[in-house]
Amino acid sequence: MRKLFLALALTLACTPAFAEKKLIESPDAPKAIGPYSQAIQSGKLVFVSGSLPFDPAGKIDYSKQDVTAQTKRVIDNIALELKAANLTLDDVVSATVYVTDIEDFPAVNKVYASYFHPPYPARTFVQVAKLLRNVKVEITVIAAAK
Repeated sequence: MRKLFLALALTLACTPAFAEKKLIESPDAPKAIGPYSQAIQSGKLVFVSGSLPFDPAGKIDYSKQDVTAQTKRVIDNIALELKAANLTLDDVVSATVYVTDIEDFPAVNKVYASYFHPPYPARTFVQVAKLLRNVKVEITVIAAAK
C-alpha cells in the first residue's frame, strides 16, 4: 500500500497540471496593461499572453499603420517575451491569430511565414469584432522548452 501511495504521489507531483507557475517578463517587451502577465511558464510550456502591436519604447503608434507593420511588431514582441524564457520562435508549438478583418489573412500570413519555419506551429486564425486600442491583429502563442 505504501508503494502505491508513493507511486501515486510521484505521478501527481510530475504531472504538468501541477507544475509551478513561473512569471516570464521581458524588460524589452511592452509592459502588461492590465492584471495579467506577459507570459507564464508551467513545466516545459510557456504561455505568452495575447500580444498587440505596441512599441516597447512607446514612440510609434502602430494602430495607425497597416496590418503588415502591425503583424511584424506583434511577432517581434512575442520574440522578446520568449527570449526572456530562453526560447525562440522556433520553440512555438501553437499560435492563435486574431484579426478584425479576415481579408487581412494573406498579408498576415505572409509576415507570419517569414518568422516561423517548418514544422510550423499549430495555428488558429479567427476574425473578431474589435481588438484593444483599435489594432488590427493580436497573436498569442504557446512554446515548449526542450
